[in-house]
Amino acid sequence: MTDQDPRLAEATAFAAAQESPFPRDLLAHLESGHFEPPPYNTVLGPVFPRGAPNGLVIQRGQRLASWGDTRQADMTFSAAKSYLSLLAGIAQADGLLPDIDAPVRELVKDGGFESPQNASITWRHLLTNTSEWEGELFGKSDRIDRGRELAREGGAQKRMDRPLQPAGTHWEYNDVRVNRLSLCLLHLFRRPLPEVFAERILDPIGGSRDWTWYPYDNAWVEIEGQRLPSVPGGTHWGAGMRIHAEDQARIGQLVLQKGAWGGRQVVPESWIAQSLVPCALNPAYGFLWWLNGAGRWPEAPRDSVFAMGAGGNVTWIWPQGEVVAVLRWVHPDAVGPFCAKVAAALG
Repeated sequence: MTDQDPRLAEATAFAAAQESPFPRDLLAHLESGHFEPPPYNTVLGPVFPRGAPNGLVIQRGQRLASWGDTRQADMTFSAAKSYLSLLAGIAQADGLLPDIDAPVRELVKDGGFESPQNASITWRHLLTNTSEWEGELFGKSDRIDRGRELAREGGAQKRMDRPLQPAGTHWEYNDVRVNRLSLCLLHLFRRPLPEVFAERILDPIGGSRDWTWYPYDNAWVEIEGQRLPSVPGGTHWGAGMRIHAEDQARIGQLVLQKGAWGGRQVVPESWIAQSLVPCALNPAYGFLWWLNGAGRWPEAPRDSVFAMGAGGNVTWIWPQGEVVAVLRWVHPDAVGPFCAKVAAALG
């Protein structure tokens, strides 16, 4: 923790003291029905106990403060959705995804986009959580997350019988549909996404190999004769990304720098820019990134960008202040006040 600015020290002490309500035993938490009741909550992949709160603050690439063990690799839940967004940008740069407004079925021919409900779904719909994709994937129906209310996560029964709308007309935070996007990206790359993520994103920015992106136990598919794992965009039913704050901070810095690192354009600048444009149906959401232009976090600067995972796993990017901060296992209610404290200290 820095001793250079008492206001920054206050901000980091505040974050360290605001521990997540998620218990250390994450498997028991998921099995207890936090997200939904049995039998819909069946865990499909590995889950590890979480560690203690930790985090760090970087400004203009310089580390100013940290708390806890920032090399503690933990499950990161839906922060991994934002990593899928970066991989989609790599796919576009490689010519594998030439038009995000084209129907997905033109490139992915696995039977998942042939029904009347799904045929018109585009890549943009999947990236913005507006696809209204209907179906079952790896034993989980899209119905499980229909009617999901993030503000009442863990405290309300979801409306699993909500009627579907046409693609592109309804925004919904639906993990089955995000996992469908991940499988579609696997079809484009024809390589495990963790391999692509390591070679094309984390290796070029000096990241570690201390992380693992787990698939569900049953999430293996055959593509062109290869048996490949399809990773989820979260840890809703186990598995997902297990990573530490140091690597997450580098990913945040890459986005702050508009996809550039050390003179190299790792992710196209144009992709980063369009990823952070508010979705027409939800001004607080871009391409699997949370945005604050409409004041979802009232205390935080309006240009704030977030990768957000359940349990208080946050990467905060503040472009105007040239700040990146990572918070692990912080109480969700503390995120906005933390950002305000840091902005007051470093703005």
